[in-house]
Amino acid sequence: MSVRRLAEASLQPASFAFNRANAAAAKQWIKKYPKGREQSAIIPLLMLAQEQDGWVTKAAIETISDMLGMPYIRGLEVATFYTQYQLNPVGTRAHIQVCGTTPCMLRGSEALMDVCRSKIHHDQFHTNDKGTLSWEEVECLGACVNAPMVMIFKDTFEDLTPERLAEIIDLYDAGKGASVTPGPQNGRITSEPISGLTTLKSEKAILKTTRDREAKAAARAARQAAPAAIVATPAAPAVQEPAAPAAPSKASKPKTDAPETSPALETPSPAKVAPETEKAASVRAPRHSAANANKAAPEVEKVLKQRSGPIVKAEPAAAFKAPEFKEAPIGAAGKKTVKPAKPSLEDKNRPAGIARPALVDDLKLVSGVGPRTEGILHSLGIFTYAQVASWTKAEREWVDGYLSLRGRIEREDWVKQAKALAKGGVAEYIRVFGKKPV
Repeated sequence: MSVRRLAEASLQPASFAFNRANAAAAKQWIKKYPKGREQSAIIPLLMLAQEQDGWVTKAAIETISDMLGMPYIRGLEVATFYTQYQLNPVGTRAHIQVCGTTPCMLRGSEALMDVCRSKIHHDQFHTNDKGTLSWEEVECLGACVNAPMVMIFKDTFEDLTPERLAEIIDLYDAGKGASVTPGPQNGRITSEPISGLTTLKSEKAILKTTRDREAKAAARAARQAAPAAIVATPAAPAVQEPAAPAAPSKASKPKTDAPETSPALETPSPAKVAPETEKAASVRAPRHSAANANKAAPEVEKVLKQRSGPIVKAEPAAAFKAPEFKEAPIGAAGKKTVKPAKPSLEDKNRPAGIARPALVDDLKLVSGVGPRTEGILHSLGIFTYAQVASWTKAEREWVDGYLSLRGRIEREDWVKQAKALAKGGVAEYIRVFGKKPV
């Protein structure tokens, strides 16, 4: 990166002041930053100064630094670091930035620079004789797909030829730059292929509003058709079971390396049943049929049992109870190992529980206690902060046995949190821990 210095003293104006519009804009920019961070507004304020005078003067840097309460050297550091700031006078009507990065270079940006050399000045950062135009080579301007391109002030001009750039320069030099339409200069629309769109030609594929409208119409039609389909649904036809393949004879059994299956382990052949019964067991009632609520015929139940074994009815969930200690089977080393298990409710270290009071503390305010953990504590008779605050080490270990993540009672210090909440609620918690409970 080349050294960037301020313009010579002979070119510097004596003072700088924002005009009325830019002064109001500067105040708005400063308000966007938090109190004590107003100095961050120096970047947009320097841009306002450049848009007003065409370049950033020493007086502008010092004036803006005073506005933001920062040393001059800090303002100079920002202005000389970013190449977006022009530190020397530029053309009063146009300063042309020609992209010289690889995509633009491959598409002819060198020829565009030759146009600038012939029409403005041989060297960069020098104005023409009238002082109305200047130019420079810059890095990527972000429109590589439409290379080559230039930028004049905040507008980009893409898909350029040397002839078209020469026309644009003449129009700016004549004070008619506002008549030039920015963007591609060859008829291309934004960044689409030069030959026109090849995909997404249909409005249905492009406009979300069209897709949403058609989706709503399809959903509405489906809802209207659904009741009629249910009413008109005929009885389900009988589905005939495919014939079971004949069991292969021993003589035709393929040879394999697997050992012969013991006769005792072979699956017994199902008992023969009447074709009518087999057919009834194979056909399920329609989804909306009242037959779903009726109990199956005894013959059908018999067939279902032969197929899948006895039907086991689901039992209601048992009350919360921890498993007791059990011994694991003898391992390979010949030693019995005891697998740790959760303690039982009758354990002597269980903390004292209470009947659910009318007003229950919100245990979820204790960091580490979520809805599921709070439910476990309630099942153990723990409903208040005072109960948690009084736990002994043995009682903490006992409760810890019921948690899915072990050790969190000690790790997150539930007892200390509960003591603060029991003493003064959220206010006391904030005083002790310096933050709100989560």
